[in-house]
Amino acid sequence: MSGTLLAASARSASFLLSKSKSMSLFDKKEQQDDDGEEESTTITTTPSPTVPPSNNTSRCERISDRIDSSISSFFYTIGNFVSSRPKLTILIALTISILCAGGMAMLNTENRPEELWVPQNTLAEEEGSNFLAFFPPTSRFQSVIVSSSENGNEDNSNNNVLTKDNLINIMKMHQSIQNNNSTYNNQNYTFASTSFGSNDGLCTVAGGACSNFELKPICLCLVISPLKVWNYDLERLEQDDNIMATLNTYGKEQKDYESVFGGSKFDENGTLVSAEAISLSYFLKDQSYLEGGSTVDPVNEEWEKTVFLASVQSAQVENENTLNFAYLSTRSFADEFGGEITGDLIYVQISYVIAFLFVGATLGSKLSCGIGSRWAMSLSAIFLVALSTVAGFGVASLAGLLYGPVHSVLPFVLLGIGVDDAFVIANAFDREREGVARATEDDTSLIKRGARALSRAGASITVTSLTDLVAFAISSTSALPALASFCAFASINIFFLWVLSATFFVACMVIDEKRQRDNRRDCLCCFTRKRDEVEDTGSKEGFISRYFRQYHAPAILSKPGKVCTLIFFSALFAFGLYGTIKLPVEDSARNFIPVDSYIKDFSEAADEFFPSSGETLYITFTNGEEIYKSREGLATLDSRLRGLSEEPPYIAEPNEYNYQNVMAGLKDYLAADGASIGVVTGDDGWPTSYEEFVATLRSYAQFMGPGAKYAQDIALSADGSTLEALRVKAEYVRLTKTYRGEVLDDASRQIAAMDATRSMVNSWTDLAPAFPYSAKFIDIEGFKIINTELYRNVGLAILAVGIIVLITVANIVTALLITVNVAFCIIEILGAMFALGLVIDSVSVINIVLAVGLSIDYSAHIGHCFMVKGGTNNNARATESLADIGASVLNGALSTFLAVAVLLFSKSYVFRTLAIQFALTVALGVFHGLVLLPVLLALFGPKPFASAEPIKEDAEATVEKEEPISPVKTQHEVEMEDTFAENPRVQQSSTL
Repeated sequence: MSGTLLAASARSASFLLSKSKSMSLFDKKEQQDDDGEEESTTITTTPSPTVPPSNNTSRCERISDRIDSSISSFFYTIGNFVSSRPKLTILIALTISILCAGGMAMLNTENRPEELWVPQNTLAEEEGSNFLAFFPPTSRFQSVIVSSSENGNEDNSNNNVLTKDNLINIMKMHQSIQNNNSTYNNQNYTFASTSFGSNDGLCTVAGGACSNFELKPICLCLVISPLKVWNYDLERLEQDDNIMATLNTYGKEQKDYESVFGGSKFDENGTLVSAEAISLSYFLKDQSYLEGGSTVDPVNEEWEKTVFLASVQSAQVENENTLNFAYLSTRSFADEFGGEITGDLIYVQISYVIAFLFVGATLGSKLSCGIGSRWAMSLSAIFLVALSTVAGFGVASLAGLLYGPVHSVLPFVLLGIGVDDAFVIANAFDREREGVARATEDDTSLIKRGARALSRAGASITVTSLTDLVAFAISSTSALPALASFCAFASINIFFLWVLSATFFVACMVIDEKRQRDNRRDCLCCFTRKRDEVEDTGSKEGFISRYFRQYHAPAILSKPGKVCTLIFFSALFAFGLYGTIKLPVEDSARNFIPVDSYIKDFSEAADEFFPSSGETLYITFTNGEEIYKSREGLATLDSRLRGLSEEPPYIAEPNEYNYQNVMAGLKDYLAADGASIGVVTGDDGWPTSYEEFVATLRSYAQFMGPGAKYAQDIALSADGSTLEALRVKAEYVRLTKTYRGEVLDDASRQIAAMDATRSMVNSWTDLAPAFPYSAKFIDIEGFKIINTELYRNVGLAILAVGIIVLITVANIVTALLITVNVAFCIIEILGAMFALGLVIDSVSVINIVLAVGLSIDYSAHIGHCFMVKGGTNNNARATESLADIGASVLNGALSTFLAVAVLLFSKSYVFRTLAIQFALTVALGVFHGLVLLPVLLALFGPKPFASAEPIKEDAEATVEKEEPISPVKTQHEVEMEDTFAENPRVQQSSTL
């Protein structure tokens, strides 16, 4: 009897001694919170270190332990406050979020491509500003390509569009465009003026539209059409008995015809005999202005809709058996893209519903609304993302950041990150309740469990949130305004997501845990359900965690499994590296066109029938006196532009319709009519002084003058006495290529064309100072920089992620393994993009930056969890990490994938590309985080933190032991052994 008492006393004394020595910082804090009261036996204390302190601990390990302890202590304090005052926390979170959301009233919306995707402070921007200073925008473009509907015949016997019946039908369409009116603000508008010289029409006044000048309003409009040979007169066409002879008066050389007749054929004499298509182009006076970040022109937009588009579409219906109409107007892009984006907004709503259903089904232990279900918490997780979004958008708006169309993908990004954090926090709450029945928990116990849960999960969500935030913050310095603004928005939103996850969501979890303890219904918490007959013995490991413990970990952590894993990922990395090297930068602007849009039909028709026509080039000459001195060289400028179509700068051969030079026109005019109009010319055929030259040029190029079509090509001073600049119009050949079955603008040749054009113009030292300008240059500058932007931003983001992981995970080896894992994942994503036919463009570069942020999440959770698992058997620690956090990582990834999977059905290039790249990021990120990283940690993983928790007893039994390892003893077990060694009677009694 006395031996039994002695043994019991010894056990109790040694237990209390070890308890006091091994008590962690959190246990001491809990003891202080109890104010001296006896600690409840239902509270699970924080485990003591599994590895006794050693004098061999390195300085780095001590620093790591200190950082880990500081982070855990910080989140314990936050968790204790939130768990003690959940309702107050929710109220504070809602108040701050709503106040921040008020900043959305200052949302700066920007839709102009030149303000979104144009690199700042580039030469193209400077050229554009200088050009527009002399020649502000004056016209809106409308075009129709009419072809024969029998183009599909193999013998091409019926593909000639130049029949009299076809031309009559085309003329009827033209007259509808010319004469029908639109109404805006109770005022009627027509294309041509109501009378000759009244200038009340919408068309750009240029002259030269008619072959034989008549006092008809249409003759003063800028129209490019072969119908001009009949002066747009239907009756004259109907009475023409030889239409081909009349059509052959259209131009002077064959190239003149090829600019308006697609697929044209000529006989041995150079006479036009047939054509497959006709092009008609109409130009409207630009009346646009800026409104709310968008350029609007309501008068012209209404005419384009109710007259131009309506007339062409009506002609298409009337001639569906004989003619095909491919058409385009300036408003088409806004109509088609705007409608596409509006139509795709339904996918955002669907994705949130899917995320809610998945989170609700997996966050709790039951799918039905029974004990253990968490449907209300699923709703809280979705609300957490929404709250973070509006708060972040409000702060970003107050900061003056612009909001563009691409920002519409942010809700998907935040949904993936927010749901991932929700799973990690919920998992921590469950892990802290293992072996503890809900009914035995009082409010004090629940408060401490909430504090320990956030202490457990806080470091993990901090690692992922901080790395995401920094990755986006680095890319917010991009030279592309849209990318910079998007990443700045994302950084701000992720900050709010991190703060609200640690406060708002934890508070909701505490309230939900109280609901479950009180046996109240999910979502209907006011109603109490009957007590379940099944005894609650505490939180249990889910089937996904059991899968990781019993099947997944043993498979990959065995010797054959490690070898196979390393071989497979080496091959995957080699494939990714090859694809990354081959991945091209391309102008994918055509991909933005919806697949069922009439814009796509027009682009395809232009490629088929007019492959030689490309972007317009203007060469602007400045300084009037220098222009006068180099007048002869300017008049013959076309000779310098010939023979450049096959090599850079790829300028098309000049002809009457793609080349326009006011100096050449003036020279011909003076040679023919100069004497009759009293202009005194010298031996060279030009006015003898600069002043006379300016006066003659002004008279010649006025809107009602003989050179009316050049009226917009000269810039005079306010009093008209000085020539400030003139422009010469040329055209590039169509720089396109076929990439995997799709026609794309050839970015590499466009870059070469722009650079060669600038070099050519700079070499003209014998002419007046000049600079080139094309509206496409500003996009091409983006192509030049986007490749550098991608690799610079991704490289810096990965470097920053590595530093952040090192600080938060607090171990060099683990941080290096996580960073390398993420870098390999990004390279493989780029390789997969090449395999899937994606290119580097303005959309994919944003998604790659997203990939850095998202892929780190899957690896960082596993890496951090590995560090808090005790023991010296890395296989067992990796197994326990997978069993602990693997389910949360997998569920977070699946919820992200399901949320964006619906976008695969979108017609929008932006959303489809987002969905594909998100799917790649999720698949490869999870694959690396749950397969490769555990193997690397098992092979090269460092020692655990000093505060690491002991692994479960069966963890080592599920993995192959590579060498005998002595069981790890707790400090309590060490002291018990010392007691038994000093008193054999105690040991004997204990054994009995």
